[in-house]
Amino acid sequence: MERIDTIYQGQAHGTTAQRLLANNMDAGVLRPFIASDGNFYVNVGGQARPVANATLRDDEWKHFDQAVLMAARQRLRGIADLQNAGLTYTIPNGMGSTVLAYETLKDIQPAELNMDGIARAAGDRPDYGISYLPLPICHADYQINARVLAASRTTGAPLDTTMAELAARQVAEKLETIYFQGASSYTFGGGTIYGLADFTNRNTYSLTANWDDSAATGETILADVLGMKQASIDDYHYGPWVLYVPTNFETALDDEFKSNSDKSARTRLLEIDGLTDIRVADKVTADNVFLVSMTSDVVRLVTGMALTTVEWQNEGGMVTHYKVMAIMVPQIRSDANNRCGIVHAS
Repeated sequence: MERIDTIYQGQAHGTTAQRLLANNMDAGVLRPFIASDGNFYVNVGGQARPVANATLRDDEWKHFDQAVLMAARQRLRGIADLQNAGLTYTIPNGMGSTVLAYETLKDIQPAELNMDGIARAAGDRPDYGISYLPLPICHADYQINARVLAASRTTGAPLDTTMAELAARQVAEKLETIYFQGASSYTFGGGTIYGLADFTNRNTYSLTANWDDSAATGETILADVLGMKQASIDDYHYGPWVLYVPTNFETALDDEFKSNSDKSARTRLLEIDGLTDIRVADKVTADNVFLVSMTSDVVRLVTGMALTTVEWQNEGGMVTHYKVMAIMVPQIRSDANNRCGIVHAS
């Protein structure tokens, strides 16, 4: 990669990696823009700083960013639910961290019961341990050559965002796949990334029949979901719950709950106390269903970097490379006794 300008102690120099290192791994340094005054800037640490060169105008960056966010939003279902529920944990300067270190706590002795409270209870103290969650970068790349950019500005036509949208979809699909299907084969720094389908301490449940089979009825579907709810309660997790189903079960939920019923199976399920939503997610593999207690002690999204686009150049500036990337990792959790608010039915 050829050397391109950066800002470090008032001087412009360095490769892309050097630019990041010189600016505390702030990805904003890889987003130079041409401002309305014709000068070149980057936003680092929330402040605009001058640089020697930039490719895109500020409004062109906004055009790409909007396309990226819209494309990703269409593919994010489970990840968006965690964000909307506030089940997130943000790591400042996530580019500078490779793992999240977090404490695990074993339970202490039960409380004792007596009339005077004088008798000494069994002495105990919390037993803390340290675990790690890897924080990989999920990314997809594309490029724009100088002639395409010049043609857009000459004709006044907006830049084609197709490649940006495709890159955003690839990132979003990978994040969704990790959340629902897991990535337990990915280990780093003593930690492993788990999803709903491969988390060791999840609860499992056997469906009476696959919901798209002729043997399944609205009543058997209801019995399955009630059984899953009870499995969550038995593990001391009480909702609120969201039910995630694969695309091959969607039509079954829209069918009549029972013969001559005035409601669908979906409508009847949503009458279950504590079940707040039923979501069809295309990254849930066929014939699998998840009931998730939407609380932070069960699952949260660890975010070191929201969906971001950065750039660098080579070939003398004739080609500008773009990378859509994010540091967003689901963290599936259980308590000190390995109890978990996730029920996986298949």
